Amino acid sequence: MSAAEISAPRRGRARLPRFLRSDWGGRIGATLLLLLLALAIFGPLLAPHGTSDPIGIPGEGANGSAPLGLDFLGRDVLSRTLAGGRSTLLLGGAATLLTYLVGVTVGLVAGYARSILDPLLMRTVDVFLSFPALLVMLLLVTAFGGGRLVLVGAAALVLFPGVARIVRTATLDVSTRGYVEAAVARGERLGFVLGREILPNILAPIVADLGIRFSWSIILIASVNYLGLGLKPPTADWGLMVSENREIISSNPLALLAPAIVLALLIIAVNFVGDAYLRQLGRSGERR
Repeated sequence: MSAAEISAPRRGRARLPRFLRSDWGGRIGATLLLLLLALAIFGPLLAPHGTSDPIGIPGEGANGSAPLGLDFLGRDVLSRTLAGGRSTLLLGGAATLLTYLVGVTVGLVAGYARSILDPLLMRTVDVFLSFPALLVMLLLVTAFGGGRLVLVGAAALVLFPGVARIVRTATLDVSTRGYVEAAVARGERLGFVLGREILPNILAPIVADLGIRFSWSIILIASVNYLGLGLKPPTADWGLMVSENREIISSNPLALLAPAIVLALLIIAVNFVGDAYLRQLGRSGERR
């Protein structure tokens, strides 16, 4: 066993500044994502009216005091759009974080185990994968209510199996490397081997998958809100706004289009950044 095999390489991780500088899609996506994050953070402070305060006739079109018109209850669409991003991003981010906490843990343990634990965990993952994600979400929020914790937990439950399979496959490959065997021979504990020797060397596929899971978490939560089974009025949330204003689309289409457009832009931005990262990984792999 050579010294090169024993030393743990840190490969396959594209540097963020490089792939954003060299990829126009990544630059556009990152810029758009930063703008939407700023909108979510500072939007409520810029809202000209209260998000729950009726200020005119329901469904009224754009005017001087309401540039995007009024929603189905006469509330300012611009104010609610500015405030709705915070809920969307917080729920999507929390669901994604929980997804990776569960998925990475299951994948690492399953990929490193040399016992019945591996097939037991992966058969459980396969059971979750066999059901449509949105159907499971709807069943859970119907049974336990549409609170924020339920939405986050339900989204993580339907998304973690994909992460677990990716992490398990990468772990199977890395766990046979010389530096992992050397750590085991030194008597290192399981947590050290998984967290210090394996996990840093499988970050590339995990990060590459991050944008997809984040997009799906936003789409799933927004879909549940759109169906009226998630967050309850008068919460300002982009997905919920699309659902609430369907009936007034003929009198004020902006009440529905404004939140729908910013939701679409958020998903596009995340995917642009993720695609740029994948392209950088591909170029790095070709050079090696």
